[in-house]
Amino acid sequence: MRIKRVHVTRLIAHVNRKQWWHVTPADPAAYQKRGKFYASSFREAEFYGRPNDLPERVSIANPFVCDSLSIEKELLGRVATYEGIGFREIAAIDARLRSAALRRGFDSIVLLSKSGLRSFRATGKIPRNIELNILNPADSLLRTTRCRATQAR
Repeated sequence: MRIKRVHVTRLIAHVNRKQWWHVTPADPAAYQKRGKFYASSFREAEFYGRPNDLPERVSIANPFVCDSLSIEKELLGRVATYEGIGFREIAAIDARLRSAALRRGFDSIVLLSKSGLRSFRATGKIPRNIELNILNPADSLLRTTRCRATQAR
């Protein structure tokens, strides 16, 4: 089932007005390889390491909206992850996902849970927990701004 355009428009507006938490990677070239990853809350970002002190705002226009199970099937044609996969393999898959999404004309990947995506498709209800990958962070540097930490951690 496809997502209605009106739902995607509402999701874009939501993402663009929300504050996002980012964990700076150890590798400075990671942004060019895999994009820039954000979490919708400080607590969710802590899973990946120590989040930056200030949240950021982003600007997206054409997101690829998916859940964790369908992202690889849709962009790569098959599921590439498996149990026990290492960090290097995950990074390589993320790089391939980024390239595939850019080739299709997307500027970001919005990742929802399976139930969140099902509900979003059916009713347009935007889930609370969202992960975001800005595919070309260098292009969106002018659009990405830091904001004051007004959100409770």
